[in-house]
Parts: sequence; C-alpha cells; structure tokens
Amino acid sequence: MDDVVAGIGPRLKALRIERDLTLSVLAEATGISVSTLSRLESGQRRASLELLLPIASTYRIPLDDLVREPVRDPRIKQVRNTNGRMTSIPLTRQPGNLQAYKIIIEPDPDQVQQQRTHEGYEWFYVLAGRVRLLLGEQDVMLTAGEAVEFNTRIPHWFGAAGKEPAELLSLFGRQGERMHLRT
Repeated sequence: MDDVVAGIGPRLKALRIERDLTLSVLAEATGISVSTLSRLESGQRRASLELLLPIASTYRIPLDDLVREPVRDPRIKQVRNTNGRMTSIPLTRQPGNLQAYKIIIEPDPDQVQQQRTHEGYEWFYVLAGRVRLLLGEQDVMLTAGEAVEFNTRIPHWFGAAGKEPAELLSLFGRQGERMHLRT
C-alpha cells in the first residue's frame, strides 16, 4: 500500500510533463491550487479522492491509472557471494522458504572434503562441468544435465570434480521444503 501511495506523486508529475503542462495550467483546469499540486507531485501531500478525481478528469484517464501499483523491474540484481572457491549468485529476491541460486565452484584438488549438516532440503542441477557429491556413505559423480535432491540433515559435501569449474542451479528450502524433479 505504501508503494502505491508513494508512486502517485511521481506519476502525477510524469503525466503533467508528458502532456507539456505547467502547474499553473493544470491548477486552472482542475480548480486545485498550484501549491497543492506541487506538494502532491513531491509527496509532501497525501492524495485524496477530492484531489485525484479532477486531475484524472483533466487528463481524461481512469482514476485507476493514477493509483495503480508501480511497475517493478523484474530483473534480479546479481550480488555475488564468494566463499573460498565457491561463488553463489541469488536468483530470487523474495524472502521465503525456497531460494534459487546459481553456484560456480572452482576446482581445488587440495580441498578438504568435510561433510556438514544443516536445516533444509536441497535440489541442484548441474549446468556445466562435473560435480562430486558426498552424501552420507554415498560418493556420487554428476555431469551436466543431471540433478540430485537430498535432505541437508544428512552429512554432505560437494565440489568441482576435474580441472574445469562446475556450474549448478540450486534450489534450497530452509525449512525442509522439498523440490522434486519430475520427468
């Protein structure tokens, strides 16, 4: 709701500029003072129906166009987090149980393969390279096009296998939410 209200002022100013109107001309057409219109556009005055109806009428647009939710840029900012030889790039921006990441793992033949456990459930798909997964007693080699899913309470470790970096698409559920690969 706050985003909608905050977007009204800039939208009013953009409409006025797009129509090449001054505040004085708009004030004369709507019966609203220049000062009030200026404060509406700058967000210093909260919009009301008494103010928006004459403006919408003057612009010959539906009132909904003045109070619609702002259009957000759908692109996700790529914030890289590097920890040792592993880089994770979040692919989701909404907080919640399920998060998606692109993970790039640089090869390291001397890396200690220490299995860890934590809360959650993980699914990953190998985009490129080869990945070695230690999952409890299992030792699994994955190549591009293969996917795995596992409960992260089982001791696990994974890393690049070979001389090339490995790239993964990972879906991780923090509270044990399961993602199932369906064929």
